[in-house]
Amino acid sequence: MYDSITKKEFQPYAENGTAEKVNNGVITSIRGNVVDVRFAGQLPEIQNQLVVVAPGDKTESVVMEVVYHLDKTKVRCLSLTSTRGLSRGTEVADTGHPLRVPVGKSLLGRVFNVFGEPIDQQPPVVPVEWRSIYQPPVPLSQQVSSQEILHTGIKAIDLLAPLEKGGKAGMFGGAGVGKTVLIMELMQNMVAHYEGVSLFCGIGERCREAEELYREIRDSGVLDHTVLVYGQMNEPPGARFRVGKTALTMAEYFRDNERMNILLLIDNIFRFVQAGAEVSGLMGQVTSRMGYQPTLGSELADLQERICNTQNGSITSVQAVYVPADDFTDPAITHTFSHLSSFIVLSRERASHGFYPAIDLLQSGSKMLSPTVVGERHYRIVRRVKETLAYYDDLKDIIAMLGMEELSREDQQLVHRARRLERFFTQPFAVTERFTGQKGVLVSLEDALGGCEDILGDLYPEAKEQEFYMIGSLEDIRRKYQ
Repeated sequence: MYDSITKKEFQPYAENGTAEKVNNGVITSIRGNVVDVRFAGQLPEIQNQLVVVAPGDKTESVVMEVVYHLDKTKVRCLSLTSTRGLSRGTEVADTGHPLRVPVGKSLLGRVFNVFGEPIDQQPPVVPVEWRSIYQPPVPLSQQVSSQEILHTGIKAIDLLAPLEKGGKAGMFGGAGVGKTVLIMELMQNMVAHYEGVSLFCGIGERCREAEELYREIRDSGVLDHTVLVYGQMNEPPGARFRVGKTALTMAEYFRDNERMNILLLIDNIFRFVQAGAEVSGLMGQVTSRMGYQPTLGSELADLQERICNTQNGSITSVQAVYVPADDFTDPAITHTFSHLSSFIVLSRERASHGFYPAIDLLQSGSKMLSPTVVGERHYRIVRRVKETLAYYDDLKDIIAMLGMEELSREDQQLVHRARRLERFFTQPFAVTERFTGQKGVLVSLEDALGGCEDILGDLYPEAKEQEFYMIGSLEDIRRKYQ
C-alpha cells in the first residue's frame, strides 16, 4: 500500500496552497512490533498512523500506530505490519489521522485486509470516502430495540436459539466441532434469502479457510452482496486486533448511509481477545487473571457496543467463539457471554456421534425464547423438547449399566422419542454437499415445529430412528407411514 510513499505526499497544504512543514520523526528503538519514535516538533496524537518516509525493498508497507506518549519528544508505536528491515535512525512521517479504510457500495464482492487494501488480485476500489476505524458507538437515544426474529433455515437454531434481528449471537465450541462450517452455512442461507449485505470478518483465520470461503460464496452466486475482511493468522497481533474495527466501519456505512440490514459474521472473536493479550504483553502491561490483559472487558465492549440497530438499518452479528480446552469459565468466554442475546453451544459429544450441526440442544438458548416474542406454541414445543432430552440425559447412565429392558414402558417410550428428536435436529448443509454427497436443505420454522410436534406425539411408531437422521422436514416420513 505504501511502497511508493515519498516525503512530499505527507506535506499538508495551507489554504493559500503553500506547503507547511511536515511532522517527521526518527526511530530510536525497535523491540519486535514495538517501535519508539522521537519527534523534534509536535507529537502526533494517540492512534495516529505513522509510515516510513522513504521505504526501501525491505521496509515497504510499514505502518505503525501511536499508542503512548512517553515524554515530550518520544512516542511508543505498535507496528501493524512486519518490522523487518527497520533500523534505528529510520525516518517516519505522521499522517495526521488514524488508520482509515474505504467505504462504499464498490466494496461489495471484494476481499480486504485491515488497511482496506484489496487482496483478491482485482482492480483497486473507488470508495465513497475513507473513514477512520475509530468510530464512536451509536448514542442510546438513537438506538432502536427490536423483537424481530431472524430465521436461518437451520432447525436447531430457529427452534431452540432464535436469533434477534440486530442482536448478537455467539457460537461457542472447542476445536474441530464445526464452528466455521456453521458460519459459512449461515452466511450462504442469509444472503440468499434476505435483502441486505453480508460482511464476513476473519480474525486470525487460516489462509486455507479464507480461500475456501471465498470460493464457496462465489460459486453460490451471492458474492455481489458480500464483503470479506481478513486479519490472517500469520499477521502481527496489531493487525489482528484492529481488523474487527475495519469490518465494523464498513458495516456501519451500509447501515447508516445505504439504510441496509447487515449480517456481520465474525470468526473468531476469541482470536480478537488473544491478539489483545499479545498487544498488552508487547506494551509491558501487567497481566490479569489467567494471563489475559487487564483491559479485556473494555476492549471487548468497545467492539461489541458498535453492533446495534438504528432507525436507518440494523447490524446482526453472529460470532464464532473458540472455547479453550472446552472451559466455559475462561475469562474471555464469560466476558463474551455478557454481550450476547443468543448463544449456540457446540457439543464435542454430538460431533463424535456424527450429529451435525453439533449443537448442544440443552445448553443452547436465546433471550428471544419467550411466549411474548416467539408465541405460545413455539415456547411450549421447546419446553417439551428440552424436558424430553433432559430426562433422557439422566437415564443414559442407567441404560449403560442395566440396559433398556430395565426401564419402565413409559421411560422406554420417552427414550425412543428423545433419540428421534436428536436425529431430527441434524441437517445436511449446502457447504458440505461436495463432501457428503447430500444436497443441503433449508427448513422453515413451521416445518421444524410440526416435525417436533409429530415426534413428541409418537405419530410414527413404526419409523426407524435412522430415518430421522439428516433430513429436512418430516414430509417423506409422513408420506411413507401415513
